[in-house]
Amino acid sequence: MENSTVSFYFNFTMFMRIGHYRYVAFVFFLLLYSFIVCANVLIIWIILRESTLHKPMNVFIAFLSVNSLYGSAGFFPRFLMDLLSDTHLISRPACFTQIYIIYTYASYELTILSIMAYDRYVAVCHPLHYHRKMTYKTVYSLAFFAWVLPACNLSISIHMIVRLPLCGNKIEKIYCASWNIVKLSCVSAAVSNIGAMLGAIAITVLPFGFILYTYLRIVLACWKNSSEVRGKVLQSCLPHVISFVVYSVTSFSDTALSRQNLQKVNPFVAVILSIEFIIIPPFVNPLVYGLKVSEIRRHIFRTLCSKPGSKKISCRPLRDSTNVLQTFCAVNETSTEQNDA
Repeated sequence: MENSTVSFYFNFTMFMRIGHYRYVAFVFFLLLYSFIVCANVLIIWIILRESTLHKPMNVFIAFLSVNSLYGSAGFFPRFLMDLLSDTHLISRPACFTQIYIIYTYASYELTILSIMAYDRYVAVCHPLHYHRKMTYKTVYSLAFFAWVLPACNLSISIHMIVRLPLCGNKIEKIYCASWNIVKLSCVSAAVSNIGAMLGAIAITVLPFGFILYTYLRIVLACWKNSSEVRGKVLQSCLPHVISFVVYSVTSFSDTALSRQNLQKVNPFVAVILSIEFIIIPPFVNPLVYGLKVSEIRRHIFRTLCSKPGSKKISCRPLRDSTNVLQTFCAVNETSTEQNDA
């Protein structure tokens, strides 16, 4: 029976260190999960319903919300069940399924942020060609690669991990993670580590570098412009920058923690650092885009404040920062082309 448990089940050991705080944690995380679901569903529904929001950047924002629901569904239901359970065993198929969902969620988040960075780069540096470059065909092609490439990479990585013979079943975490499974291997995992490293470079380092490159080009393009133009650039790019910084910090915290000896780390700190990248981005993104993007904010307030059967509230139209930004940069681009001629 013991061999069967080791062979077919993994045991989460971090729950044993939470103690009686698990009941308080259950209520808190249940409310948090409810907010994440409601907020992201609202963003998706608003963008789908309003035809005026059917623009490339808003489509990418909807993709972020879909990914937040996807990643949260792979973590919260199992986590909430484990908080109230006295045993914390998970079967091998369920564990590897959770690994796939959580890691593809993390990869999708980064690839979506990458195509959003490209959208901001085209809008700021090539505003006259924005509508020609960012067509619906381009948007859906970028989205296709953003979803498919991480899925293929993670499928290969998990296939290599599944084949490893294991000499234990204790996972020092509150969810399944690939590195914790690799550490249970009975044999040297050098080949798996090399494959995982190459996959990480392709899915993580390249998108990070691309995002930093696009913002370097944006800064250089607007460096010599007036403070008003720089303000419009900041206003247009700030939501995306916030999402990128939040994702970078939280994912780095989990990566750094997985390489530490958790026995020497405070259990509450270890739990918080390990789930930041699953919880904080899905919580922050709908707040950032729902409050900072004027078009989405206006429709959200109109939807939440209007009563059934009442007349629509007339709102004074707000100026879209992206359109104003394109107007300013278009003048500069036109003057540059004339000088070159």
